[in-house]
Amino acid sequence: MAVQKIGIIMNGVTGRMGTNQHLIRSIKAIREQGGVALGDGEYLMPDPVLVGRNEKKLQVLAEDHNIDRWTTDLEAALEDSYNQIYFDSQTTVRRAEGIKRAIAAGKHIYCEKPTATSVEESVELARLAREAGVKNGVVQDKLFLPGLMKLKRLIDAGFFGEMLSVRMEFGYWVFEGDWQEGQRPSWNYKKEEGGGIIVDMFAHWRYVIDNLFGNVKSLTCLGATHIKERVDENGERYKATADDAAYGTFELENGVIVQANSSWAVRVNRDDLLTIQVDGTEGSAVAGLRECKTQHRVNTPKPVWNPDIENPFDFEDQWQEVPDNQLFDNGFKVQWEQFLKHVHSDEPFPWDLLEGAKGTQLSDLGLQSWEERKWVDVPEIKL
Repeated sequence: MAVQKIGIIMNGVTGRMGTNQHLIRSIKAIREQGGVALGDGEYLMPDPVLVGRNEKKLQVLAEDHNIDRWTTDLEAALEDSYNQIYFDSQTTVRRAEGIKRAIAAGKHIYCEKPTATSVEESVELARLAREAGVKNGVVQDKLFLPGLMKLKRLIDAGFFGEMLSVRMEFGYWVFEGDWQEGQRPSWNYKKEEGGGIIVDMFAHWRYVIDNLFGNVKSLTCLGATHIKERVDENGERYKATADDAAYGTFELENGVIVQANSSWAVRVNRDDLLTIQVDGTEGSAVAGLRECKTQHRVNTPKPVWNPDIENPFDFEDQWQEVPDNQLFDNGFKVQWEQFLKHVHSDEPFPWDLLEGAKGTQLSDLGLQSWEERKWVDVPEIKL
């Protein structure tokens, strides 16, 4: 078995997402399985160097997960020609600067989204990467969720007939931090630090909508800051300056209407933290993170509105589960493997920095629609 190593700069992995999804469940898991299979008995082995600002955190993280390399000196990591890929999972306000430095150093780019705090800067990153000739990719993790992959299977099979509408419900109650610790870091609720659910989630909704249902033509969005005050990680009270809920409607080029509610101030009474219902002329489906259920036209009940009698239907029982029919690996890990093969073997990888810029664009337009209280069109981005 021939193993080739590839150096990866991992900047910002001391954060929750960087540690859990990217380091432990992706890069560490790939290393433990023997690398990424390239065919003909060859494997590509990621060799990460952990980069951050806190030396103690980096050292502990590296020791806990058998990583040999770590540093607080990003410039030194960028100057090392052994490191071919730069990965960024820092907070949004720091991401663009790191990516620009990595592009200038000739590194291939893989990063979390949003890629920047404005569409102009996100487009600039895509342009710089194209001009430098470096390969680039953006995490689009929800496309690899088992529930959404089953939903895509239904779409590709023509199950829905003419697709009519989509309803997306996302969110859960994030504790305020006083009597119970919050599940998300405090910067999420500070506009000045790049927080806000529109900035966060509309970047996700863009690639989900574009890849599953059709291109976004226009949108309207109403944001809200329902919880006005929270308590941070140090027990200090602070004013929430960013939106914690967003209520959006999207018109697609193919006529499909998508409604997406996103909230960190909602208690869950649905099958999962994210549910997506698709209705079509021939059938409907509801997908969660892992499961997906369907109701075909021929199995659709015929209710009649009559509030004066007990409901005769068990609506929940009238849906059928879509079988797995395959093994589902961690979505972050699967996309890491695809990007590594893209860099090494030039295999296709469509989710580049331009796709990331589209997500930032949707966030910007959502904020604009909220501020101006009107529908806004979604223009094509040109580099």
